[in-house]
Amino acid sequence: MVLILSVFIAAVSQILLKKSALKEYKSAIYEYLNPYVIVGYGMMVISTILTIIALRGMAYSNVPVIECLGYIFVMFMSRMFLGEKITKKKIMGNALIIVGIMVYYM
Repeated sequence: MVLILSVFIAAVSQILLKKSALKEYKSAIYEYLNPYVIVGYGMMVISTILTIIALRGMAYSNVPVIECLGYIFVMFMSRMFLGEKITKKKIMGNALIIVGIMVYYM
């Protein structure tokens, strides 16, 4: 459960960093010192710490499967918060991820 939370936090941080990248700034310093970037990288640090904690108590063979959930989280959050379209290629790619997870666990 901790690893899933870690993956979700990493996905949110990616959305924040992309949201920051889409904006125009008056100088280079503002590109790197704005709330989206600071919070985004802070969340990445939190995600890394949670991943380390999660790895202590689980079988390593399950980790790559759970980490793949990040792609699914990012696809839906990109749609909700950035207005990106969910294309057929994205759906097919995420469907392959889900099928791979199901095959692995069955």
